[in-house]
Amino acid sequence: MSEALLEVEGLVKQFGKLKAVDEVGFQVHSGEICGFIGPNGAGKTTTMRIISTLEMPDRGDVRVAGHSALSEARDVRQCLGFMPDSFGAYPSTTVLEYLDFFARAYRLRGEARRNALASVVEFTHLGELLQKPVSGLSKGMRQRLCLAKTLLHDPQVLILDEPASGLDPRARVELRELVKALAELGKAVLISSHILTELAEICSSVVVIERGKLQASGNLDEIEGGIAKRREVFARTLQPDTELQRHLSEQPYVDRLRLEKGGVAFEFTGNEEQRAQLLAGLLSAGLQPVEFGTREVDLEDIFMQLTEGRVQ
Repeated sequence: MSEALLEVEGLVKQFGKLKAVDEVGFQVHSGEICGFIGPNGAGKTTTMRIISTLEMPDRGDVRVAGHSALSEARDVRQCLGFMPDSFGAYPSTTVLEYLDFFARAYRLRGEARRNALASVVEFTHLGELLQKPVSGLSKGMRQRLCLAKTLLHDPQVLILDEPASGLDPRARVELRELVKALAELGKAVLISSHILTELAEICSSVVVIERGKLQASGNLDEIEGGIAKRREVFARTLQPDTELQRHLSEQPYVDRLRLEKGGVAFEFTGNEEQRAQLLAGLLSAGLQPVEFGTREVDLEDIFMQLTEGRVQ
């Protein structure tokens, strides 16, 4: 197991009568991309703001590369990069001026500042845009610029809040590759997004919260295995779908049938041998199956099964 660079320990945050974060705890390790998911109002942004030392918790703590967010906030900020879901800049500021401002804010001087600027510009492919006003950038390029700013001080932990929001497909793919490259460099990445298909492409672990409470956290495969007791199967035959549906409704371990895309989808609670017997039964009944297979649990399945869509 690689080193845990981000440790969230029993966070509690209350606003009046609303408990926005309620005993949330998890870890993200070096080289790991962790998806942070939950319905709107689940407490994700509040948690990320606490991790980033922008909010103080009522209880609990966060440790970033071994430093406490409560007692060593300055050290945490040196180890952590926070990319919010939106950022502002003066209309007349160029890309280079924007980056140079933040490099100076991180107290980078002389050769160190020039090297840091050159490094992030090369990594995010912004070299041809340095003299362009920030206001003239596309959404995708603005997100690259925000990521470049976040990387200036070479943080070990990255907190990315909805980085792909509003991006076109090409920009999302390009951003995804940048995030994967950062993990390969050994950084711990916590990424929040509502685009679950995007997260599924890059995340090895996931944290799910709802109404401020932790619903699940850990390795994606382990969480999938924990909820995949009921496997969904899709079957298609040369006979009418209604005939297939009627046959399946009479079989054991079959539940929740529905017509879908030229066939029948259903939940199957039996084991592999019993699933093989089900397929053999289709053949014996003369239904002539042309498609029969299980559907793997994906991140959307995890989200739907672990959350109820309730808001506080």
